[in-house]
Amino acid sequence: MVKIGLLSDTHAWWDDRYMKYFSDCDEIWHAGDIGSVHLLKKLEAIKPVRAVYGNIDGQDIRIIFPKHQRFTIEGVDVWMTHIGGYPGKYAADVVPEIYRRPPKLFISGHSHILKVLYDKTLGLLHINPGAAGQYGFHKKRTLVRFCIDKGEIKDLEIIELGDN
Repeated sequence: MVKIGLLSDTHAWWDDRYMKYFSDCDEIWHAGDIGSVHLLKKLEAIKPVRAVYGNIDGQDIRIIFPKHQRFTIEGVDVWMTHIGGYPGKYAADVVPEIYRRPPKLFISGHSHILKVLYDKTLGLLHINPGAAGQYGFHKKRTLVRFCIDKGEIKDLEIIELGDN
């Protein structure tokens, strides 16, 4: 079993509560718009980080992380990208592959809107953790934690960090 801490759209904003909520996780996943290598290094000091770059990330982040990251962990096929859309409104560059070979877990950021949706058509769970940083129009700053155990995604928690 692995416990995952998931966030997105930090836009270089650090909150000490990232450490509080992610210290008991096995990995931290960042769904893009990291904002700075400095923030990335602070996350890596907590736990190993898997991430994708977002539209505001510069070359310093883009040389470290890909646009799309697809991997298998604990028997779950995961696809993480920053601009991916959501069930019924997937991004154009995601559509061909997601319909040809859907993952079991599809993670995206970008919208600053927390969403957890099950796509019955593709048989996948979509998670957008919302925005953890202060830049943007979102009303609440959010994080997500969950576990993956032998092919099962479970124990999903939504953490509100407060008003933006």
